[in-house]
Amino acid sequence: MARVLYGIHGTGHGHAMRGLTIARRLSRHEFLFVADDDAPKVLEAEFPVRRLPNLGTVFKNYKVDLGATIARAVPLLLHRRRYIDRVLRLMDEFRPDVCMTDLEYFVPRAAEQAGLPCLTLDHQHIITCCRHNLPPGMWWDALVQGLTPRYLFRPTAENLIISFYAPPVLPRYKARVAPPILRDSVLGLHPRDEGHVLVYQSNSTHRKLVDFLRAATDKTCYVYGYDRTEGREGNVVFMRKSEEGFLRLLEGCSYVIQGGGHTLMGEALYLGKPILTLPLKAMVEQRFNALYVERLHYGMQADMLSLEPELLRRFEARLPEFKAAIAAGNFCGNEMVFGLVDHFIRHGSLPTRGAPPVEEG
Repeated sequence: MARVLYGIHGTGHGHAMRGLTIARRLSRHEFLFVADDDAPKVLEAEFPVRRLPNLGTVFKNYKVDLGATIARAVPLLLHRRRYIDRVLRLMDEFRPDVCMTDLEYFVPRAAEQAGLPCLTLDHQHIITCCRHNLPPGMWWDALVQGLTPRYLFRPTAENLIISFYAPPVLPRYKARVAPPILRDSVLGLHPRDEGHVLVYQSNSTHRKLVDFLRAATDKTCYVYGYDRTEGREGNVVFMRKSEEGFLRLLEGCSYVIQGGGHTLMGEALYLGKPILTLPLKAMVEQRFNALYVERLHYGMQADMLSLEPELLRRFEARLPEFKAAIAAGNFCGNEMVFGLVDHFIRHGSLPTRGAPPVEEG
């Protein structure tokens, strides 16, 4: 048994769910999480969590509120020495053998000072560590917005990228790409098509999407993520947050309409559900995800602010094509990832490429 100090990015639930799934499976090791914002609500019912401010993103009206995001980040970065010292004191108390980070800023810096191995395990470094053939309209945004995972949340010595698409890794990084990690509650689902649509907005919402759904389809659309959590407008039904209810609707939907978040994409694809993705323009990771959804014929992408009913009709007409492409993919990397992470925890490094990851009992 080893002790693991695990820093988790707190915006949204995807990072925390990934960490929770790993800690549940590798429970013979002792995990202590460092997180804030949304993440503790996911983690602290099962594992200890120490709260530390998070370099998160602020959203408003389906856009990144750049001013608010910068205003939040600047004081944290100006006082980063204080927060790194807090992590170092936590290390003196917890005495971890290794550290892990899922897009968290302070833990890997403290680990570097303490001389502890640190594994970056996230999806965002697909931008930094891999080679992409991007359309001309994405080059500038990818360059500018890619500075965040390249420098602010810079790769560590060991990097494991979780992704439903796998572009080639750049040779200057020690990194591996593995398929998505799925919760047991998703693995136990039995997908079918009951004729409804699941709609999920995790970071920010916009009224235009509701109007679009009412005009574009006769299917019942169950919508999560809005402030309104009950009632309906025509075929649009507003839903209260519930993991069980959400998964039941995911299991039986015809397709998913969502933002550009990777976690739900992986779950939807594992269940054979085509995706209409509406990425936030200012979130380059979401735009990468949307690009590959479209490029691999798993669905389509669209701009929230220019939605027209004809778009959804074209999407629905292509559902057989999307389902056939999805059926040929591999969207569950659990055994591979658990084996790789267990090896890192035990040895302080990932196994050499080509060696099969084996989770030790």
